[in-house]
Amino acid sequence: MGGGYARRRRADPRIAARIEAALGGARRVLNVGAGAGSYEPAGRDVTAVEPSATMIAQRPEGAAPCVQAFAEALPFEDGAFDAAMAVLTVHHWSDPAKGLAEMRRVATRPLVLLTADPAFRGHWLHEYFPELVALDDRVMPPLDWLGHALGGARIEAVPVPHDCIDGFLHANWRRPEAYLDPAVRAASSGLATTDTAEGVERLARDLSNGTWERRFGHLRSRAELDCGYRLVVAG
Repeated sequence: MGGGYARRRRADPRIAARIEAALGGARRVLNVGAGAGSYEPAGRDVTAVEPSATMIAQRPEGAAPCVQAFAEALPFEDGAFDAAMAVLTVHHWSDPAKGLAEMRRVATRPLVLLTADPAFRGHWLHEYFPELVALDDRVMPPLDWLGHALGGARIEAVPVPHDCIDGFLHANWRRPEAYLDPAVRAASSGLATTDTAEGVERLARDLSNGTWERRFGHLRSRAELDCGYRLVVAG
C-alpha cells in the first residue's frame, strides 16, 4: 500500500454522509489512521493522524493538518477533541485496544469507526479469494469486542452503492471485471497483501465463459449491497 493509493481511494459521498451524521455537532475532530485524507469532514476543525510518510505525501493541497504518529500513542492532551473517527484502519493497528483507548482519552465523544465485520460471509468475492476470509479472521477486530473496548456502541450496516467511487475491497461488487485490474487490487490491503493469482485466473475464466453471470448476474440489478461494512458509534 502507498504510492497511487489516493487516486483509487476517494470518499464516496453516501458513505461520507453516514460518517458526518454520526459525528453530530462535533467541531474539533481527530481523524486517526487518516491515510490520504478521504472522509475528513468539511466545515469542521479536523486534525489528522497518520504514521506513513508515503500516505501523508499523498494528502491533497488544502487537506487538514496531519501529524505523523500512531493510533497507540496519540500526541494530544486528554479531551483535546470533541470527536474522533477512524475509517477502515483499525485492522492495520499493532494494538487496537490501545489505539481505541487513546481515542477515548483524547476525544470527549462521539467515537466513530467504519470497519468490516469479520464474521460476515457470503460475498461472491470470497469464493474466488478465500484467503480474504482467513485474513479477516486474523486481523479484523470482532464487532462485539469493538463495542466492549469502546465502552458500548451502536452498530449500523453501511451498504455499498453499486457505483461506489471509493476503491476499498468490496466496492466493485457489481463490477467484477474491475478485479482483473492490478491497480484495483493494489488499492485494497486485503487483495494487495494476499496471493491472488489463482483467484484472478478463475474469475477471468468465469467472466469469459458466463459462469459468473449465471451464478451472480442477479446482483447487477441491485442498487446497493450489504458487504459487511459497519459503522460503530460510541457516545
